[in-house]
Amino acid sequence: MAKKSKDTVASDAAPTIKELQKKLSRLRGKLKAARSEMDTARASAPAVSPLAPKGGFPNLPVIDGVDFAAAEAGVKYSGRLDVMLARIAPESSIAGVFTRSSTRSAPVLDCQEKLARIGESGAGGKGFAILVNSGNANAFTGAVGFETVRKTTDAVSAELGIPENHVFTASTGVIGEPLPAERITDVMGQLHGALDAGKAADAARAIMTTDTYAKGATAEVEIDGKPVRIAGFAKGSGMIAPDMATMLVFIFTDAAVGQVALQKYVSRLNRATFNSITVDSDTSTSDTVIVAATGRSGAEIGGPASKSGKAFAKALGDVMQNLAHQVVRDGEGATKFVEVAISGATSAASARKVALSIANSPLVKTAIAGEDPNWGRVVMAVGKSGAPAERDKLTISFGDILVAENGWVSPDYREVDGATYMKQDNLVISVDMGIGKGKASVWTCDFTKQYIAINADYRS
Repeated sequence: MAKKSKDTVASDAAPTIKELQKKLSRLRGKLKAARSEMDTARASAPAVSPLAPKGGFPNLPVIDGVDFAAAEAGVKYSGRLDVMLARIAPESSIAGVFTRSSTRSAPVLDCQEKLARIGESGAGGKGFAILVNSGNANAFTGAVGFETVRKTTDAVSAELGIPENHVFTASTGVIGEPLPAERITDVMGQLHGALDAGKAADAARAIMTTDTYAKGATAEVEIDGKPVRIAGFAKGSGMIAPDMATMLVFIFTDAAVGQVALQKYVSRLNRATFNSITVDSDTSTSDTVIVAATGRSGAEIGGPASKSGKAFAKALGDVMQNLAHQVVRDGEGATKFVEVAISGATSAASARKVALSIANSPLVKTAIAGEDPNWGRVVMAVGKSGAPAERDKLTISFGDILVAENGWVSPDYREVDGATYMKQDNLVISVDMGIGKGKASVWTCDFTKQYIAINADYRS
């Protein structure tokens, strides 16, 4: 048998304790450096997103027939509002859309069941209530989660005199931890006593988790000579993706809209608003959008094809779009707000598929964060989408700058122009597929180190 060399023998030998200690020391050093980098990212993260509306939370009008209250229940954090209650007057109607996640939370399942029953009967005679907590999603909590929903809705029902099956709940925060129902029921009397039509701003702050600012929007439209007011607020910052997008949204109007009609308006408008945003491609267990109409303005809203219906849909759609965009502008660690606009696709569905492929691409999103006009990554995202595409018919633009056409970079494109454009806060990436008439737009943001820092430390 051939004799092994000293080198061969050394390579076959198990590492010594000293060598293992050196490796462990190097690994500890790398871990320490990584933690230091995350701490730096957290420390440098702005208190409020740089993309937040400059005027702050809007002055929402009072919606006749709706009262709000907020309280500190200590669900997860101390010293901050974390529970919101809304009371909606009798003879109102209510509608909603929810996540289609197969692991949706107990509150979502409860709301869907109740809304289906109300939709069948059209009954809103005794009014409604909405109870929301932040800090705990009450999701993936088994039978305990449903028991928590029952306890909290029973408490609202007893306190306000509203039927339990007219009490809707929503929860947002950490998944998989039991929600301490008693912390919420203990403040029910306080919430009841604080109900006030002018407390929407407090309610909006109470539902925030990693949000850096409270999000509100309003619109007013005249219908049959009567002013109709719409006001709403939302929470959302991470775990945002179409298929209902991860957020909680509550919108209220004094228009008179029947239950069935209101549901149709909300479902239709949802697709181009909350279902057309993405921060990180992750769909939540808790997504909830609830819209309530009190009818107190006296303005009757007809069907979608009617003059009143079109005017109402435009105003409601504006509020929903505004809130959807604010969610993206508050994307965790975001510094850029991006519209991805696709045209010339074989269908609207195909255009949407391409738009989402671009908007959800980590490579595209990190290039945007680095202010790099890397149009090659856009080409990549179009190609991987699975939608029909022909390379030599693609046209790509950044804003009004033509970047690529006919399967190659545009002869007039200058890299410096693209780099200068990418320094803006609000960007538009346009792709014309050149093979049809389908079009779609989605909205997204960039990926930065802050996103990693926020989510690496989310449960601590």
